[in-house]
Amino acid sequence: MDFRIELVPISVSDVDAAVDFYGRKVGWTVDHDQTPMEGLRFVQVTPQGSACSFCFGTGLDMLPAGQTQHIQIVVADADAACDYLRGRGVECTDVKDLAWGRFVDFSDADGNQWTLQQLPDRG
Repeated sequence: MDFRIELVPISVSDVDAAVDFYGRKVGWTVDHDQTPMEGLRFVQVTPQGSACSFCFGTGLDMLPAGQTQHIQIVVADADAACDYLRGRGVECTDVKDLAWGRFVDFSDADGNQWTLQQLPDRG
């Protein structure tokens, strides 16, 4: 039996600002931005190459208001990821070299934290 993580909710205070941040600024694909009924708006974004998407909106009741997430994403090259983010105007940390990988961190306006990890060479 396979267990695949495909959707992780994040909490945002301003849906339009979050769509702009993740879609335009970070450059992730905005898969859905729908308001199927009054009081319910569902937005789904997916990083390039990821099988897992992230959702946010209004009326979803998936997370308590104001709760933040810290999500880690694996990338092939931490330096390239850092350059990519900075090239799009996203504030991020310098690449941190640790024994278990190379890391770049950034956050959204609501305090959701993202860590991009380049796995160590296992060869």
